[in-house]
Amino acid sequence: MPANYQAEIVGVFGQPVAENPTGIMQEAGFVAAGLNWRYLNFEVPPENLGAAMRAMDALGMRGVNLTIPHKVAVISHLDDLSPEARAIGAVNTVRVIDGKKIGENTDGKGFLRGVRIDAGVNPAGKRVVLLGAGGAARAIGTELVLAGAADLLVVNRSLVRGRVMVADLRTATGGPVRFAPWRGTYAVPEWCDVFVNATSIGLFPDVEAMPDVNFAAASNKMLVADAVFNPPETRLLATAKARGLATLDGLSMLVYQGVIAFEMWTGKSPDERAMKSALREALGVA
Repeated sequence: MPANYQAEIVGVFGQPVAENPTGIMQEAGFVAAGLNWRYLNFEVPPENLGAAMRAMDALGMRGVNLTIPHKVAVISHLDDLSPEARAIGAVNTVRVIDGKKIGENTDGKGFLRGVRIDAGVNPAGKRVVLLGAGGAARAIGTELVLAGAADLLVVNRSLVRGRVMVADLRTATGGPVRFAPWRGTYAVPEWCDVFVNATSIGLFPDVEAMPDVNFAAASNKMLVADAVFNPPETRLLATAKARGLATLDGLSMLVYQGVIAFEMWTGKSPDERAMKSALREALGVA
C-alpha cells in the first residue's frame, strides 16, 4: 500500500492555551499506540468559539478538548450530549460520530480515578468541601456525589453561580449538596475529609496565587486536591504539605481524563505510563 501522510487531528480550544501541555501527553499516547494522530493547541477567544466549532467540520477534526472559558458555552454548538455531560452541565471533550459533535465530560471521572488510584482514597461516605462553581467544579462535584460522598459543600464567591450549581447538582444526582458563601478567608472545617480547589486560582502564570483558605482547624487525615495542573505543586498544595496533609495534584486528573478522551477518540486503550511520563517530563516534575 502507498504511504499515508495524512494525520488525524484533535486538539484543545481555550484561552489561554499556550501553557497547556495536554498535547505532549496525548501525542506520547499516539506514538505508543502507533497512531498517526496530532494534537494541537488553538487559542480561541469567546467570540470565536462558534467559528472554531464549525472549523472542526471543515478540517475533518476527530475531536477536541474544551478548557477555560468554553466548557459551558460550547454546549450550544453541539449536536448532542452524553448523559454525564448533560447532568454536569459542562463539556470538556467533544468527539465526532457520523459527522455529529457529541459533548462528553471526562474531568470528574479523571479526578475520581486519581483520588482512588493515586491518593488511595475511596470517596464513598466522605465529607467534601469544593471550592468553585465553574465547569470543572460541576464535573468533580457530580462525580463525587454519584460515587457516594456523604456531604458536598460548595463554597463560591458568587452567590448566584454557586446556588445555581448546587440546585443543578441536586436535580441531577439527588444527592447531599449544599452551598456556603466564600467571604474573606475560608476556614476549612475540622469535619472535612476531602478539600478540593476546582477554581483556576494558582494556574500559570499566576503561580504565586492561592485560594484564600486557612487549614488551621483541618483534620490531619484530610486530603487536599487541586485541579490546577500547571504548576503541579501549587502554593495551595505546598501550604497543605507544610501542614502535614496528604495532597493530590492536578496532573493526576489531567492524565486520567486524557486517557478517557483518548479512548473516546481512537477506540483504543492508551499507554497510561507513557502519557504520564511525557507530561511530567514536560512540566519538569521528577
